[in-house]
Amino acid sequence: MSEEHHHHLFHHKKEEEVSADAANSVYVEQTTVEYGSEDKYGKAIKEEKHHKHLEHVGEFGAVAAGGFAMYEKHQAKKDPEHAHRHKIEEEIAAAAAVGSGGFAFHEHHEKKGDKKEAEEASGKKHHHLF
Repeated sequence: MSEEHHHHLFHHKKEEEVSADAANSVYVEQTTVEYGSEDKYGKAIKEEKHHKHLEHVGEFGAVAAGGFAMYEKHQAKKDPEHAHRHKIEEEIAAAAAVGSGGFAFHEHHEKKGDKKEAEEASGKKHHHLF
């Protein structure tokens, strides 16, 4: 391979291993990503954005699963021949909606923690007197 220099956003380090067996030679490549010398403030901001994104994903999942549960409830009334199946699917969708809502709630609290870390890292002082 030629030694070419490509400018990328992240610096990749590759570790190469080749097994000693000639009959069963396996090529393994591991890639590690270094984010450079990132300060605590920048890292906390990135984590806050990441948790905000995951919070929105959880909210979307809760809405989608809740909507599907409502649809299945309607189908159970509309299609009495398969009502039992629709009721089971409604319950599964409702459970998924609750789980997704819990995930969104968890990510909201993670986001709040990262926001607090970012404020502390930036030097902002909050004096709570009352």
